[in-house]
Amino acid sequence: MNDFTFYFGNGWNHIISIQALDHLLFLTALTATFSIRNWKQVAILVTAFTIGHSITLAISIYDIVRFNTAWVEFLIPLTIVIACLYNLLKKHSNHALSFQYAMALLFGLIHGMGFANTLRFMLAKEQSLAIPLLGFNIGIEAAQILVVLFLLLIHFFLVNKMKLPGKWWTIILSTAAGLAALFMCLMRWPL
Repeated sequence: MNDFTFYFGNGWNHIISIQALDHLLFLTALTATFSIRNWKQVAILVTAFTIGHSITLAISIYDIVRFNTAWVEFLIPLTIVIACLYNLLKKHSNHALSFQYAMALLFGLIHGMGFANTLRFMLAKEQSLAIPLLGFNIGIEAAQILVVLFLLLIHFFLVNKMKLPGKWWTIILSTAAGLAALFMCLMRWPL
C-alpha cells in the first residue's frame, strides 16, 4: 500500500501544483462552457480525458511506444489552444457535445504522453508496474475532479449569484487559458 500511496500522491501533485499549469489550463478549457447543472456531461468529458491519458500512459510505461518529450511538451499546450478556440467558436448541439467527448479522449492521449514521461523517471526497472500505474492514475483523476468541481462552483457563484452572463464566463476563461497556452506553445516550440 505504500507504493500505491506514493504514486497516488505523485499523480495528485502532477495536477495540483504550479508546475502543472498546462494541465490546469486544459481542465479550465475543458469545462469553460459547462455549469454545475451539466455535471453528468462534465463527468463524461473528464472520464474520456482519463481514458485517453491512461491508454498512452500504459503503452508508454510498458515501453510499447516512446514519445519525443520535446514534441509532447509542445502538443500539450496546443491542445489547450484548440480547446479554447473550440469553446469560443462552437455552436450548441448534440453533435457539438459528442465532438467534445472525442476531443477530450484524443487530447487525453496526448496528455498521457506527458504523464508517462514523468512517471517513467520514478519507476525502478525491476518494479511491478500495476500498482504505480493505478496509484498515479487515481491520483490524477482525484485531483482533476477537485479542480473541475472548484471551477464549476466558481461558475455557479459568478453566473447564478453575481449574475455574470454565462457566455462571458466562457469567453473570459477560454481567452485567458488560450493566451497562456499559446505563450507556452511558443516557449516550447520543439524545432
